[in-house]
Amino acid sequence: MVSRTPVPLSSLLALAIASAFPATPSHAQALQQTKGDFQDKFRQLEGEDWPTPTDYRNASGAPGYRYWQQKVDYDIRATLDEQRRTVSGTQTVKYRNNSPDALPYLWLLLDQNDYRRDSAAELTRTVEGDEISLGEIRRAKRMQEWEGGFTIAAVRDAAGNPLRFSLSDTLLRIELPTAVASNGGETSFTIDWSFPMVENKVVGGRSGYECFTQPGEDGNCIFEGAQWFPRLAVYSDYEGWHTLNFLGAGEFTLEFGDYRVALTVPSDHIVSATGEIQNPDAVLTPAQRSRLATARSAKAPVYVVTPEEAAAAERGKASGTKTWQFAATNVRDFGWASSRKFAWDAMGVRQDSPEQPLVMAMSFFPKEARPLWDAYSTKAIAHTIDVYSRFAFPYPYPVAQSVNGPVGGMEYPMISFNGPRPVRDRRTGELTYSEATKNGLIGVVIHEVGHNYFPMIVNSDERQWTWMDEGLNTFLQFQAEKLWDKDFPSRRGEPRDIAEYMLSRDQVPLMTQSDSVLQFGANGYGKPATALTILRETILGRERFDRAFREYANRWRFKRPTPTDFFRTMEESSGVDLDWFWRGWFYITDHVDIALEDVVRARIDSGDPKTEAAARRQSDNSEPASLTATRNTERTVVERDPDTRDFYNASDRYTVTASQTREASEADARLTAEERAARQVKDNFYRFRFRNVGGLVMPVILKLDYADKSSETIRIPAEIWRRNAHVVTWQHVTPKTVVRAEVDPLWETADADRSNNVFAGRIAERTLGIETPRETENRMRDANKKVEPASLRTSDARTGDAR
Repeated sequence: MVSRTPVPLSSLLALAIASAFPATPSHAQALQQTKGDFQDKFRQLEGEDWPTPTDYRNASGAPGYRYWQQKVDYDIRATLDEQRRTVSGTQTVKYRNNSPDALPYLWLLLDQNDYRRDSAAELTRTVEGDEISLGEIRRAKRMQEWEGGFTIAAVRDAAGNPLRFSLSDTLLRIELPTAVASNGGETSFTIDWSFPMVENKVVGGRSGYECFTQPGEDGNCIFEGAQWFPRLAVYSDYEGWHTLNFLGAGEFTLEFGDYRVALTVPSDHIVSATGEIQNPDAVLTPAQRSRLATARSAKAPVYVVTPEEAAAAERGKASGTKTWQFAATNVRDFGWASSRKFAWDAMGVRQDSPEQPLVMAMSFFPKEARPLWDAYSTKAIAHTIDVYSRFAFPYPYPVAQSVNGPVGGMEYPMISFNGPRPVRDRRTGELTYSEATKNGLIGVVIHEVGHNYFPMIVNSDERQWTWMDEGLNTFLQFQAEKLWDKDFPSRRGEPRDIAEYMLSRDQVPLMTQSDSVLQFGANGYGKPATALTILRETILGRERFDRAFREYANRWRFKRPTPTDFFRTMEESSGVDLDWFWRGWFYITDHVDIALEDVVRARIDSGDPKTEAAARRQSDNSEPASLTATRNTERTVVERDPDTRDFYNASDRYTVTASQTREASEADARLTAEERAARQVKDNFYRFRFRNVGGLVMPVILKLDYADKSSETIRIPAEIWRRNAHVVTWQHVTPKTVVRAEVDPLWETADADRSNNVFAGRIAERTLGIETPRETENRMRDANKKVEPASLRTSDARTGDAR
């Protein structure tokens, strides 16, 4: 039995209060709305939801003067066993600890372990509905027969001594005999490992192999290596060790370093990989090396490995091997692809950068990808580099590559895997492609190559915040697509296309951790891309946005930003407070729906009873008469009998009486010159009532059409909602007559319900009286008492007598 000590009542009360009111920062507790239903949509995020600036990340959104990050260098020797579909390797890692903390152990990522049957990723897979697809059946059966994951054969220190290690799902912990010292301490270790590659089109994932074994196919395979070696986890200033396990959705955050990689593959394979080939003489023929040199100055893609050479390799499998050596500097990861099926084309892309004046854009693809890939892939790479460099910075690496294989779209430094291919006609056997496939290839190449900028260089934490790489990259993809073809059918980025998602109920804020995101594509890609499009086109304007976005990219180039670094930089550089925008688009799930509820045309009361009576008569006469009275054909009593008619029949409510005229004259006599002049204003005072139905505050963009066939668009800043986030009335003065009004006429704010955006009905009339200052109570005036000079009312200080 466990003894229990009685708990004091005061402690129970304290616990109950703490449960009802979770702990919040003291500054947040000091600001509480306790009366009414006012919502401050413009409350500052600084000091409440945002972390306190530090010496590592300052308040302007820039790296602080004490900013640090780790450096990890890899020397890897790996072998692809084509027959067994396995990869094995040995890697030596040099870890430099630039943090202010000593590190007694290291964490590494083993993402291939999510293919283990007992992994958290595999055990937490869920299903929906009452049907099952053939693909799901194939995967289920394969996972019964096959199991992936790393085998860690040994971990040794620099002297060859074994190091203790342990596994935690997709993480590896290495115990160090002595802690890595802070502020520049280093350690080295070696790992021997292996893993079976996954058949990607059966099991899925971001890497794996695809074999062409259907009737009529050549029987060869394409291998794509990603997350293929144990990689150091991040140790950062804001989280320490990043130990979120890989569950499949949340991608990666990694450390920068230098790589030397030797890949041993069948001798007839062509290899694409991160970095530059270090031994071209050993792996390429003289003709291929010559073509590669020619491609550097070519205006169009040049074949380095021709389709004919690839076809010859496909017809016979070589028995020997070759080792391809690559080197890459200042990258956060390494990917590769290998196949004898690859044709390879390339072209040089010139850019205005002393650091990297020439970039080689290159594509690797099998014959099944032609004629689509040879027409568009490499040119799409070159276009991506051009557009993204304008928005961010010149591309800093020597190569940018696109590889066709089993993976539909995935990115690594200098290399991307892209899936769209032509289809073979069942009758003729010819390869053709649809317009959708063509645009799909261009779009995915732009997107995956664009990831070199975000997050391969601007190194955000993908596993924590999907939108920081996918959203920013999709925004730039949208810009690049529209600069490829103004009619390009972009999937994401247009404000009008996100409205349906923003109305849906099964969604979460953009700031949600990646593995908990619902509707991943719309949330991680579409909504943030749309938000940035609106920020650029509608909120800030292109000049201010582009300057601020470029500043963010350059500040955090080869560094690790967080969301607040982005938010603060955009505000600090643009000079615009955007807390309301970040809160609405990134922290909550409100949608945009601004309704134009009512329009009233008002005029200034002239003070002249006859003029005002005529105006009332005109307004009333615009209304239809009584339908019953109009349809009656017999004469009324008043019409038949003169005795029933009196003063009220000879006049009406528009008749101006003598007393009204006298009172108006007396009122006019009391007016100041300015008040009298105000009564002569003939302009229309239009009053528009807007209701924020969706909850997300946004600028009100109002287009007015006038009776003279002219129109104007007025852009009312979002701050119109600062005192009432639900409903506001806004006034516009013009001599013209409004006949139609429309909110968001260009569909630029993602308004989810356009049925309430237009007002084209009868505009109500109203007369505005001039407000005059109220006179305060003055009893002295009312008593007609004469004011004596102050000198007659003073007291004699010596006697106290009043004079």
